[in-house]
Amino acid sequence: MALSISHASVLFTATVLTLLLAPTPINCWRPWPHLKPNSSDLLYDSSKKYEGSSEFVHLRYHMGPVLTGNITVHIIWYGRWEKPQKKIIREFINSISAVNARPPSVSGWWRTVQLYTDQTGANISHTVQLGQEKNDRFYSHGKSLTRLSIQSVIKSAVTAKSKPLPTNPRNGLYLLLTSADVYVQDFCGQVCGFHYFTFPSIVGYTLPYAWVGNSAKLCPGVCAYPFSVPKYIPGLKALKSPNSDVGVDGMISVIAHEIAELATNPLVNAWYAGQDPSYPVEIADLCEGIYGTGGGGSYTGQMLMDHDGSTFNMNGIRRKYLVQWVWNHFRNYCSGPNALDQ
Repeated sequence: MALSISHASVLFTATVLTLLLAPTPINCWRPWPHLKPNSSDLLYDSSKKYEGSSEFVHLRYHMGPVLTGNITVHIIWYGRWEKPQKKIIREFINSISAVNARPPSVSGWWRTVQLYTDQTGANISHTVQLGQEKNDRFYSHGKSLTRLSIQSVIKSAVTAKSKPLPTNPRNGLYLLLTSADVYVQDFCGQVCGFHYFTFPSIVGYTLPYAWVGNSAKLCPGVCAYPFSVPKYIPGLKALKSPNSDVGVDGMISVIAHEIAELATNPLVNAWYAGQDPSYPVEIADLCEGIYGTGGGGSYTGQMLMDHDGSTFNMNGIRRKYLVQWVWNHFRNYCSGPNALDQ
């Protein structure tokens, strides 16, 4: 349900014999080779990488709605954002439905999300499009937000006198992105992002939303790993990020995680594992720390190195990204973009 933290100490060891113009496979490891995939022993400071994740449990459908109509992502930019940062994130969202990206592609990764259905058998939409955007550059609710005040930020965006965001409870997703100088409750200590739905008593509507923070200043070694590494692990070298922005490149995988789970479990009553909907294990939670073929346990899987030395595993329309895989309930394994998922 929420991207949280236990693999802050995860070790990536990249062995590169040559740099080629074509992407080069690289192998990466986490430091606990004795643990099982998705083990609940993978703890750090008593919290897990994905809030609510646990021993492998059976994912099932709880009869709630999923997003079968064309999905529109409305972004709230909270704080100060540079134009290049916004462009990286916009292009990722636009890449989800792109059919012309070179494999392995973001759209190939989304095809696994599309497999999930509602009670009528209708699949999650192929179309994910960027909607309207709202800038809150003056920190209208301060630089320290709680989970409830996040909903107040969304309320301000949808009720603004000038260019309010449209309210679309059926197929609209609201993505609140906080800049690097904003702290959110549990950020860095427990979560890197989370999703839920707004309360009508606060916002006036029930709207599926996600929050993701830019960790560049507060905890890049935790939420932007492996593009930054924890200070308490001496000698560990960070990998080069594909878009030359450690904080934003780290956000991309979190954004992908939350959008996939919003599509399959927007009101926390659709696709999840576990008995308690307050702490569901969702389709991205079940693949924590897996970015490539063979991933599981201590091994994150095979990723790619570009000709400039940057690490990625998916192509977008014009950019490359590193995105965690998601659970394929119908084949019972973690699945990525088709070209890597063989």
